[in-house]
Amino acid sequence: MPRFAANLSMMFNEVPFLDRFDAAAKAGFSAVEFLFPYEHAAEEIGERLHRNGLTQALFNLYPGDWSKGERGFAALPDRFADVQASVKQALPYAKATGVKRLHLMAGIAKRSDPQAVDAFCRSVVWTAQTLGQEGIDVMLEPINPRDVPGYFLNDFDFAAGVIQDLNLPNLQLQFDIYHRQIVHGDVTMALRKMMPMIGHIQIASVPSRNEPAGEELNYPFLFDELDRLGYDGFVGCEYRPKGDTAEGLGWFAPYAAREGARA
Repeated sequence: MPRFAANLSMMFNEVPFLDRFDAAAKAGFSAVEFLFPYEHAAEEIGERLHRNGLTQALFNLYPGDWSKGERGFAALPDRFADVQASVKQALPYAKATGVKRLHLMAGIAKRSDPQAVDAFCRSVVWTAQTLGQEGIDVMLEPINPRDVPGYFLNDFDFAAGVIQDLNLPNLQLQFDIYHRQIVHGDVTMALRKMMPMIGHIQIASVPSRNEPAGEELNYPFLFDELDRLGYDGFVGCEYRPKGDTAEGLGWFAPYAAREGARA
């Protein structure tokens, strides 16, 4: 059975961020993820996490000024120092939460630019080697160009090629099913092909990015497929609830019951 992690950047927005840990645990989640923790002290986040008996599945390295359109630095040739600073910034949060996976964002750059490709590979190697000393895996996530126009890493095959070519033991693919469906489709066959390099999975409906129920994708089938493939990582619920988060968790209820029985 998949292990679901509530995404606290998108879910439970009815309450302030730190209170969302309580809300997720109350709703039956055993794990959480979020985009960025950096507006709060690492100790505050760790306390809320551990008080509720939750596991931190994932969060992102600092991406720059989000409000100004920055989406990471890894593929920007003149921003390598910012990549290094973002790793240093994340380490206290990693220690406080015990997280084992961090997502390195690529930034807005042209993949046809050889300098951007070289910068990306350099950033990935340095980040993976540095975080590997802390027992942390680095995730690379392709993001669809509809949600983030101009994003460097917008192709799953390219991301898989980088991971294979660099061959670093703690470098893995973050497979967001929502992004995969929009960019390429063929979700099930891609999961089967790429499973050996997948370290984290995320879900949402397509095209609305709401609860993973209905619309284009058959999520019960995909969840069963993850079991058939032996996936034992987390499935991050990176979706925007249509309304009240708790009222929209009907899709999760059967899994929450099984999670409680397993615990």
